[in-house]
Amino acid sequence: MSNKIISLKTTDVRFPTSDLLDGSDATNKDPDYSAAYLELETERGDVGNSLIFTIGRGNDICCDVVEAMGQQLIGRDLDTITTDMGLFYREINSDSQLNWLGPHKGVVHMAAGSIINAVWDLWARVEGKPLWRLLADMSPEEFVNCLDFKHIGDALTRNEALAIVQKNTATRQDRIAELEKNGYPAYTTTPGWLGYSDEKMQRLCREALASGFKHIKLKVGESIEQDIHRCTLAREAIGDDTRLMVDANQAWEVDQAIEWMEHLQPFKPWFIEEPTSPDDVFGHKKIRESIGNIQVATGEHCHNKVMFKQFIANDAIDVVQVDACRLAGLNEILTVFMLAAKYGKPVCPHAGGVGLCEYVQHLSMIDYVQISAEIGERVIEYADHLHEHFETPIEIKNGAYRPPSAPGFGVRMHQSAIDQYQFPDGSEWQKRLATGPSPH
Repeated sequence: MSNKIISLKTTDVRFPTSDLLDGSDATNKDPDYSAAYLELETERGDVGNSLIFTIGRGNDICCDVVEAMGQQLIGRDLDTITTDMGLFYREINSDSQLNWLGPHKGVVHMAAGSIINAVWDLWARVEGKPLWRLLADMSPEEFVNCLDFKHIGDALTRNEALAIVQKNTATRQDRIAELEKNGYPAYTTTPGWLGYSDEKMQRLCREALASGFKHIKLKVGESIEQDIHRCTLAREAIGDDTRLMVDANQAWEVDQAIEWMEHLQPFKPWFIEEPTSPDDVFGHKKIRESIGNIQVATGEHCHNKVMFKQFIANDAIDVVQVDACRLAGLNEILTVFMLAAKYGKPVCPHAGGVGLCEYVQHLSMIDYVQISAEIGERVIEYADHLHEHFETPIEIKNGAYRPPSAPGFGVRMHQSAIDQYQFPDGSEWQKRLATGPSPH
């Protein structure tokens, strides 16, 4: 019996997080965390979901592109698609007319990722497995067949990737058991938003320590004086044994970043995230070579696997930060994890946005079981915002993500949240529009 996809629906969902400056940083001062939310349905009534994370205006554009690109799914049989998810990934990314708008970057690339992730979610739900287990249970050949080696063969070949996974197969069940026992360690950005008061920042730092977190990240980059002040307060709250990370969100020029980090060196940051333009491979490499033992992290705005190849293979960064919505879905994301493994770079996924924590827990657990085979210094970002709007929100215990047990990719929203925050027709936005013009 077939199981054809019969409908595709997008919804523009926006949360007014700018009210409390949740998510604020040196570049994005008043974000409204938003989701271009996708729902696929099959003729048997199975439903798959995904989302693209944005910060407000432009969310509707993402919805429009997903609608345009997703029409090729209608009438296709899910069982046929899932026999070769690597082929499906290539097919979604091969619409030459739409891809010309990238190519392989920007809104079109993100839309492709949304469609691909929705099908992964749909398949995992049909199989009755959380996504990480669906991938963890694959044979090495099945797993590597999902990856995409086009334009990165000079840095990573299929045979190299297959050898990495095959080497890990014998101990795979041990790592699954370890995850189920102890979870996957996390770091928190919750205390660090730039718009928070000193008192709120210190209070949230102390609460994070009490909850078991051993890594805390602060936003920096507006002024050296402010950053020194906030790092001083953070260290007072967390002590010297907790790892502190800082994130400039692309605010600096290359030489400015080097000078700025000299002032922050006394606070012993583990890494500086996005110190300059997310496209500047040589700039990141110069910074990395100039700031001593502070590591350099980037990737949340790295728009495809070829850019990651350049950052990783040229030793321009220390920590790889994949974003679950920036790339073209799970297939490309896992390809980047494989690149990082070959070159000995830890991946600490970006998750400061609505639905991203729900997504990336699966990514790091797949990596641990099938690719890297170790946790080491790896940590998953955590931000304590908007999880209540999802049917199966993340679970954090003692500063670690508990492995998801519910089927799927984890980003299905409650219908009540959609009804409230759909833009501009949801009840929350209608109430706000009634009081005056919307800035959103």
